[in-house]
Amino acid sequence: QVRVAESGGGLVQAGGSLRLSCEASGRTAAMTGMAWHRQAPGKQRELVAAIIGGRVTNYADSVKGRFTISTGNAKNTVYLQMSSLKPEDTAVYYCNVRIGSVWSSNWGQGTQVTVSS
Repeated sequence: QVRVAESGGGLVQAGGSLRLSCEASGRTAAMTGMAWHRQAPGKQRELVAAIIGGRVTNYADSVKGRFTISTGNAKNTVYLQMSSLKPEDTAVYYCNVRIGSVWSSNWGQGTQVTVSS
């Protein structure tokens, strides 16, 4: 089993930047990918960005050109660099991991990002 812990959220003004971190622990040797999702109040959780096998595979259209996903040297950490933040980016951000070809349903607590206008 792999557990994740997100951090780095906070309150920022529109146009600002934040860097989120997610560290995976447990059976990380079986991991093949990591991803960031977000859930805004009253909305469904949506995929923000994913990286599989060291390659970025997805960015939500709404964040392209503003957000960058990357992994750390240890490969059990994923980052989300967020720039030019907008109020509509306000959400709880979660990460999850891919084991083999299956995305885990073990979510962390998430980290709150609030962008003020």
